[in-house]
Amino acid sequence: MSVRNGMLAAMNREQFWILIEEAREQVLDTGDDASIAGRASELLVCRSSQEIAAAQQILWDLMADSYQHPLWAAAYILNGGCSDDGLDYFRGWLIAQGRMVFERVVAHLDALAELPDVRAAAAEGIDFECEEMLSIAWNAHQTATGQELPADGLTIRYPDPDPAENFDFDDHQEMARRLPALTALYLY
Repeated sequence: MSVRNGMLAAMNREQFWILIEEAREQVLDTGDDASIAGRASELLVCRSSQEIAAAQQILWDLMADSYQHPLWAAAYILNGGCSDDGLDYFRGWLIAQGRMVFERVVAHLDALAELPDVRAAAAEGIDFECEEMLSIAWNAHQTATGQELPADGLTIRYPDPDPAENFDFDDHQEMARRLPALTALYLY
């Protein structure tokens, strides 16, 4: 914990990503996303309640950053369909992959097709979801303090949708045009 002006500084994005990487390093199977989320929550328990609350905000800021119609299309391809909740769980999975993968995929969605787990899962029909990641801070705060996170301590601001990104996920030609590597991999 660092101190600024006599107050504990809250966790920042860099520290959040370090926490996720530590969790990934400490699990036996980095393909077990629920274990990564569980370990991240365990690591958060050791932090102050202020840092845990900050981690919750950072998590939902990342969820907002990745709230894109084309990412939803990618999840639709990978998971054989994708509901609203499914998109949240997919983004939880994406966060569990760590900063490098998250940032690369959000910047270039078709990069998903280059991930070894995605390539391996194409033939097996494995879904990419990690609902557990969405509650790591909530679980940590509950364990550390015996109380729920304050309801007024979180702000979620999803970006306004870009009309140019709105397209039909069942339009195979449009999906192939926008996500050629993924559609080729999944023979969509």
